[in-house]
Amino acid sequence: QVQLVESGGGLVQAGGSLSLSCAASGITFSRYGMGWFRQAPGKEREFVAAISWSGGSSGYADSVKGRFTISRDNAKNRMYLQMNSLKREDTAVYYCAAEGGRYPSEMVYRNSWQYDYWGQGTQVIVSS
Repeated sequence: QVQLVESGGGLVQAGGSLSLSCAASGITFSRYGMGWFRQAPGKEREFVAAISWSGGSSGYADSVKGRFTISRDNAKNRMYLQMNSLKREDTAVYYCAAEGGRYPSEMVYRNSWQYDYWGQGTQVIVSS
């Protein structure tokens, strides 16, 4: 079965950095576009970043552009999110997601409904 497992969350001070990882199994990872979403308490899940199957295209929410970097390693079936200059408002549960069916398009997708599989999430808490 398909599994997406996030790791790397934790508690960090504002201005600090964290690196999230998403390990995928049960899918042909190199043919799936991937994305990161987050959900803060009392808020709806929101788009953070996405990357195409090849890594050749990526996109970011305005709120994280210039601070976060999405990447992937198809040989390791993993996707990453490097988060720098963290702010308190980045506090949320971060989810990785996989979307299939559009290969070999290099488009990236910002809507949660466009994704087929989801991980369980990893908590990120940014303290002041």
